[in-house]
Amino acid sequence: MEPIKRILNLQIKSALSAITGIADCNANVVTASKLEFGDYQANGVMAIAKQLKQNPREMAESVIAQLEQDKSDLVESFEVAGPGFINIRLNSKAMLSRANTALSNPDTLISTAENPQTIVVDYSSPNLAKEMHVGHLRGTIIGDSLVRVLLKNGNTVIRQNHVGDWGTQFGMLIAHLQEIQRQKANQLPQELSDLEEFYRSAKERFDSDEEFANTARQSVVKLQSGDSEHNQVWEQFIEESLAHCETIYDKLNVTLTRADLDAESRYNDDLENIVTILKSKNLLSKSDGATVVFLSEFVGKDGSLLPVIIQKSDGGYLYSTTDLAAIRLRSGEWNVDRSLYVVDVRQSLHFQQVFAVAKKAGIASERISLEHIAYGTMMGNDGKPFKTRSGDIVKLVDLLNESVRRAYDLVSEKNPDLDESARQHIAEKIGIASVKYADLSKNRTSDYVFDWSTMLSFEGNTAPYLMYAYARIKSILRKDEAQGLHTSIQSISEPEERLLLLKILQLDEVVQAVADECFPNQLCSYLYELAGLFMRFYEVCPILKANGTVKNSRLALAALTADALHVGLDLLGIETLEKM
Repeated sequence: MEPIKRILNLQIKSALSAITGIADCNANVVTASKLEFGDYQANGVMAIAKQLKQNPREMAESVIAQLEQDKSDLVESFEVAGPGFINIRLNSKAMLSRANTALSNPDTLISTAENPQTIVVDYSSPNLAKEMHVGHLRGTIIGDSLVRVLLKNGNTVIRQNHVGDWGTQFGMLIAHLQEIQRQKANQLPQELSDLEEFYRSAKERFDSDEEFANTARQSVVKLQSGDSEHNQVWEQFIEESLAHCETIYDKLNVTLTRADLDAESRYNDDLENIVTILKSKNLLSKSDGATVVFLSEFVGKDGSLLPVIIQKSDGGYLYSTTDLAAIRLRSGEWNVDRSLYVVDVRQSLHFQQVFAVAKKAGIASERISLEHIAYGTMMGNDGKPFKTRSGDIVKLVDLLNESVRRAYDLVSEKNPDLDESARQHIAEKIGIASVKYADLSKNRTSDYVFDWSTMLSFEGNTAPYLMYAYARIKSILRKDEAQGLHTSIQSISEPEERLLLLKILQLDEVVQAVADECFPNQLCSYLYELAGLFMRFYEVCPILKANGTVKNSRLALAALTADALHVGLDLLGIETLEKM
């Protein structure tokens, strides 16, 4: 099934084009803001009327006359409102037909994109050789949700975990290890916790000892040049780190695997080619011994051009060069349509510059859309980036474990009669879901304050509230008097029934919007509104106490609501519970 909004847009666009002769009209169909306006509104007439210097209301009436000549079964009525809006009310029989198709096959709740694409999603991207911290949370779960949405929408998706495994920190670690080995053989940390401490010690040396820092920088160059001794140590650090990342991904219900690794080291052999390409385009300059690109559109506060550093004076390469090599692969060999970079908003200038250089040098094709999916910072109650009381960055695993512990206390308080294993299982699901949903429900471009009490609440726009709404519906459907009855929705005569069903059918267009615009909070808002409409329906329209076909119909509507909640939460990477 096509999304309702897409069908309405095409119908009204066609009518507008027939009347005005303009081929590419914007019908601008939106969900109606008030019940009295119908189900949808088309707001595009006024802009076109203004462009043609015509009366918008008269144009809207002409559009409706055109639509009435070939009105589809989907629409019950079109009506002109105000200065030129077109109110649209859907046909209830058409809504029921769509609903019952979805009831028999919930996969049809979401349709395939009109033009499916091949899309790279570059996300998570931890620096290896140290533990993932809270700063990695947003990029990891936002990226994974977008992957799920894009796949569900019918696109071909290539996950890329562009891990930092090839930078200055590895030279620093190798140099530190070599010093230790000179004092005591085989002193390589084997556990990630030791590796974290090892990193901290190496960083202190790097920051305080200039001679050691120079040795570390040279170690990077030797590593990138293929020195076997440096490479062997590097591989051991990488293995330790990847094992930790996989534990976190599993805990977060994130779909990244080893097969999705896109390590910086992968591009090592192509970095010289990038320099050659840029040189052939006369884009390279020298600045303080480094090889850089200056573009006129990037200017500092003092009016000077901002450089994109391609190669340092010591011969080492930076993220810019690696990112250009990655674009060359994705654009050329893979021929992708979109490449999404789910990365901290603080990297905005970096991506603006890299994308501009890639386009100017012809490294990026005309076809590829390079998009920085920026996100803000998770803040503490003090309005500063979330840290421990001692000022240390919070390890991600510690945050997740703390959320599960708090959820366990909450579950034990609400359901003391549940056995230990059941409480622990529910706590695991709620604890992880709460952390993820608290983040995903916020506009990704904004900073947000992390608040335990809000995110674990069973009231408001939270994971526990939505998970409870789903479990409550499943509980109703398990009742003896509900067995075998929820087979079809036969009537939506009550306003609450109709509003709920319309909302369910709008899941498709919400998913399409998230696929296009990459804001998962749109899906969160939808699910919260859907759960609220079900609660209102449940209060006003008796389900189990109803009789005959009404009871059957309402049970089926409840079942379809549960399906929509399940599909939506799954797209956020959140697991549902049948019982809570």
